[in-house]
Amino acid sequence: MAQARGDDDRNEPPADEAALSARLRRLGERLGQHHSDRPSETEPGQGAHADPSALARGFRLSAEFVAGILVGAALGWLIDRWLGTTPWGMIVLLLLGFAAGVLNLMRAVGAVPPNTLDPPATKK
Repeated sequence: MAQARGDDDRNEPPADEAALSARLRRLGERLGQHHSDRPSETEPGQGAHADPSALARGFRLSAEFVAGILVGAALGWLIDRWLGTTPWGMIVLLLLGFAAGVLNLMRAVGAVPPNTLDPPATKK
C-alpha cells in the first residue's frame, strides 16, 4: 500500500527517487566527459534541426523512389490500354518501377556504383 506523506515532505522526493536522480545525474556527467568531442544537444543551432541538407536529401531520395513507382505504373497502364492486356502490363511495369526506385536509392546512397553498364575503356 502507498505511504501517505506528511505536509512537510511534499517538496522532498522519496529516498528512492532521490537516489535515482543522483545516479542519472552522475551518468549524464560521465557520458558528457566520454563524448566531449560531440556538440551538446542543448546548444542552440545544433541537432537534427540544424542540417537542412539532410532533410533535402531525404525528400530527394523519397521523391526518386516514388517517381520510379509512378512512372512504372503509368507506363504499364498505357501499355495495357494500347495492347488490351488489362492487368499484366501494369503489374509487370509497376514491379519494374519499384525495382528501379530501389536501384536509384541504392545508387544515391552509394551502395551501388553509379553506372555498371558502361563498357570498359578501350586501350590504344
